[in-house]
Amino acid sequence: MATREEMSRSFGSAATAYEAGRPEYPDAAVEWMLEPVAAAGAQVRVADVGAGTGKLTRALVTVGAAAVAVEPDAAMLEALRQAVPGVPTFLGTAERLPLPDAGLDAVVLGQAWHWVEPAAASSEVARVLRPGGVLGLVWNVRDERVDWVAELTGIMHGSAAEVMIASGGPHVDAPFSELETRTWDWVRPMTRAQLWDMVHSRSYIITADEAERARMDRELEGVFDRIGAVGDATVDLPYVTHAYRAVRP
Repeated sequence: MATREEMSRSFGSAATAYEAGRPEYPDAAVEWMLEPVAAAGAQVRVADVGAGTGKLTRALVTVGAAAVAVEPDAAMLEALRQAVPGVPTFLGTAERLPLPDAGLDAVVLGQAWHWVEPAAASSEVARVLRPGGVLGLVWNVRDERVDWVAELTGIMHGSAAEVMIASGGPHVDAPFSELETRTWDWVRPMTRAQLWDMVHSRSYIITADEAERARMDRELEGVFDRIGAVGDATVDLPYVTHAYRAVRP
């Protein structure tokens, strides 16, 4: 089995599948994370850290923020540049941000905080935030209250993020204190091809050996057939978006 470090750096090899298969973020969740620093007539300066292919970056742009993207994987960052042209991009991590002191109103991470070292990342995020700036964390998690969705997870294995959220949510360290949190329920219509891209963008599957991937694919084929994800037909994949925020003292 791959190590946690190998899994966290595996996504670049599946950047195309990640872009096609992973969901967008609800605008309402993004606006809620930025709410503590939003002011009439002022554009929020925000860094999307662990930005991947830009799923959260484009949501930030949509709600009017002045965004930059930070990502450790060059292949993912190249996909982001194509998907969200014009956004400044930087190679870096939450623990080592290539950004100046106190220059940002917000730092946000989508599907990423579970890969970081919380104490080092909290300290580094605080360095680049102005006093009163906000740290926002967000995850889209498949809603396993639906039987066939729970069956998918049973085949694919739960992700580190799913385990973390089920165990009480993310942890942040000084100087941040308790996280506020909200959730949003929604559905994403998906074709069979998009479901496969979602599956093949997951770190456990990217790093699995050939025999294990073949086993999962066989079992997932049966699920997709049973729920009617055939050809161009779509099925509604239910999601719960979990958002968290904390203000820098």
